[in-house]
Amino acid sequence: MILSMRLGYVIIYVKDVGETVEFYERAFGLKVRFVHESGGYAELETGQTALAFVVEGMISHPFLPNRKAVEPAGIEICLVTEDVQGQFDRAVKVGAEAVSKPEQKPWGQLVCYVRDNNGCLVEICSPID
Repeated sequence: MILSMRLGYVIIYVKDVGETVEFYERAFGLKVRFVHESGGYAELETGQTALAFVVEGMISHPFLPNRKAVEPAGIEICLVTEDVQGQFDRAVKVGAEAVSKPEQKPWGQLVCYVRDNNGCLVEICSPID
């Protein structure tokens, strides 16, 4: 029997989980789902799949750390909203780095990009009809 799979979490390794959670609350309006008592792990509510953060020192396998001073990794977080311009403005106002302003795409979606407080790429876009 083949069991079906589903995406449970998106986890990003960061230097400071508390600082990152606070940034995502202020920049994107996301709410905390869970914070481990150690402060080294937290989840934000984003619908069916949680966005989670783990402090870099908690894992034992190697990885390239996210840093603002270098190009972002080849992955992005995509947040969908009806108010792309408003969310873009909010994120930039609280410290997100603007990568590209909202732009209408040929397929009808409004899309923009910012980098978070760790340098991770975040897409802010309208729903696809």
